[in-house]
Amino acid sequence: MTDRLNGLDRLVRAGEGRLDQPVLTEAGALLDRAGQRLRLSSEHTVVALAGGTGSGKSSLFNAICGLELSPTGMRRPMTSQAHACVWGLDGAGPLLDWLDVDKRHRYARASALDLERADSSLQGLVLIDLPDHDSIQAMHRAEVDRFVTIADLLVWVVDPQKYADAALHRNYIVPFARHTGVTLIVLNQVDRLTPHEIDDCVADLRRLLEAEGLTDPRIVTTSAVAEDGVFGFRDILVDTVAARRARTERLSADVDRAAERFVAYRADTAPPATVDDGRRGDLVQAFADAAGAPAVAEAMESAYELRAADFVGWPVAAMIARLRSDPLRRMRLTELREELRGAFTGPIGAQQGDVDTALQAVTEGITPELPAHWGRSLRAAARSHATEIPEALGESLKDALPTFNQVPRWWWLVKTWQYFLVLVAVLSLIWIGFLVAYGLLDAGGEDPGGLVGEAGLIPYVAVLVVCTLGMGWLTSSACRNLVALSSAKHGDKMEHHMRQGIEKVAHEKVIVPIEQDLQVYARFRQDVDIALGRG
Repeated sequence: MTDRLNGLDRLVRAGEGRLDQPVLTEAGALLDRAGQRLRLSSEHTVVALAGGTGSGKSSLFNAICGLELSPTGMRRPMTSQAHACVWGLDGAGPLLDWLDVDKRHRYARASALDLERADSSLQGLVLIDLPDHDSIQAMHRAEVDRFVTIADLLVWVVDPQKYADAALHRNYIVPFARHTGVTLIVLNQVDRLTPHEIDDCVADLRRLLEAEGLTDPRIVTTSAVAEDGVFGFRDILVDTVAARRARTERLSADVDRAAERFVAYRADTAPPATVDDGRRGDLVQAFADAAGAPAVAEAMESAYELRAADFVGWPVAAMIARLRSDPLRRMRLTELREELRGAFTGPIGAQQGDVDTALQAVTEGITPELPAHWGRSLRAAARSHATEIPEALGESLKDALPTFNQVPRWWWLVKTWQYFLVLVAVLSLIWIGFLVAYGLLDAGGEDPGGLVGEAGLIPYVAVLVVCTLGMGWLTSSACRNLVALSSAKHGDKMEHHMRQGIEKVAHEKVIVPIEQDLQVYARFRQDVDIALGRG
C-alpha cells in the first residue's frame, strides 16, 4: 500500500500544471486522508451505517449495540449528527477525533456503566450511525458525504420500498461501484415480507447493483425487531473486525479509483526518451538560419579577405589606388569591423517569429505519440525559454567573432618582405637619381667613385628597380590567391564556431527542457502501473 500511495503522490506532482485539476485535487485529498488514517489506530475498524429516511438504520445500530444509543421514532430526521459506538476504547480517541464525532455522541460498549456484558468478538469495532442521505438538511447530507470517503466499511441500509431510490444509486452506489469489497448492502425490515418476497426483492436488488457496475455485491437481510434478525449482519461485522483488513481494502479501493483516472493521460506506447539527432540537427540549422549565421560567416569571410588584402597587398599598388578618385576609398576596414562586432551587442541575433517556428517544428514529430495534455506540456517545455533564445543566439554569434588585432604570422612576413622590396626600389631610384645628377652637373669634374660616377650603371640599377617592383607585384598576386583560399577556410571555421555556440543554446534552452518533460512522462507511465498495483 505504501508503494501505491507513493506512486499516486508522484502522479499528482507530475500532473501539476499538466493534467486536469479536478483529477489532481481528488487524488491529493485521498493522499491526505490515507496518510492520516494510516497514522491512526489499526486495531479499530470504522463501519458506517448510511441510508435514507425510514430505512431503519438507527434501529439496526441499536440492535447491534444492544443498547438504545441512537434515537428512533416517527419524527424525521431523528439522527442529526453521527453517533459512534466503540468496542474497545484504547487508542480510539484520536481516531474518533479525526472522524469528528462529537464527544456527546461517543459510546463505549465496554464501559463500567454497561449493564450487559459487551461482546468481545466485536472488539475493535467503531460503529457509526449517520444522518439520512436524503435529508432536507444540507448539513446532514454533507455529513454523509464526508463519511462515505473515510469509513473503512460502508453499509447501505435500504428497505423493501425504497431500495431502488434514484438519489442513493446516482449519488453513492454508482460513483463507488469499484468499492464492492468495502461496501455492504443491508436489506432491512424484511419482517414485513414473506420468504418468497424476500428472495424476489434480493434478486431484484442484486440485478440492479450488478447493472450499475458492482461485481458480486454483498447483500444481507436484517430485521431490527426479529429476535434473530441481525445475526447475519453481526456475523459479517465479526469477520470484518477479526480480519483487520477493512482499512487496507478501503484505501486500496480508493487508490484504484483515483489511479484509474490517470490512465486516460497515458498512451499505450512509450514515446522516445530523448530528441533524436535528426531533430537536433534541424533545430540547430533553423536557429542558425534565424540568427543569420551563414550571412555572418560570409561577411566575416569578406572582412578577412579585405583585411588580408589591406595587410599583405603591394604597397605601391595601394599608393597608386589612393591617387585615383574612388568613392569606396573612404571605407576603412575598421568601420567594417565595428559594424560586424556591433551587430551582436543586443538581443537582435534572431527574429522571435523564426525562433517560434523552429520550436514548433522540433516538437511536431514527438507530440503525436503523446496524449493531448502531455503534448501541450511538451510544447510548453520547448517554449519555456523562447523569449531568451534570440538574445542568447546573438550572444553566441558575438562570442564566435575573432579578435581583429590578431593576424596570421605569415602576414607579417609578407609585409616585411614587401616593404623590404619597396625600400630596395626607393634606394635604387635614389641611386639612379645620383647617377643622372652627376652626369648632368659634374660630367667634367673629378670622378667621385664607381657607384655614383659610373653612368653605365644606370641600366643595371633600372633593371634592379623593375625586378624589385615585379617581385613585389608577383608576391602580391600570389598572396591574393592564398588569401582567397584562407578566407574561405576562415569563413568555414567561423561558421563552425558559431554553430557550436548555437548548438549549446539549442541544447540548454530547448533540448534539455524537452527531454526533462519526456522523462517526467516516462516516470508517469510507470507510476500509473505502480498506483494500480501492477508495478
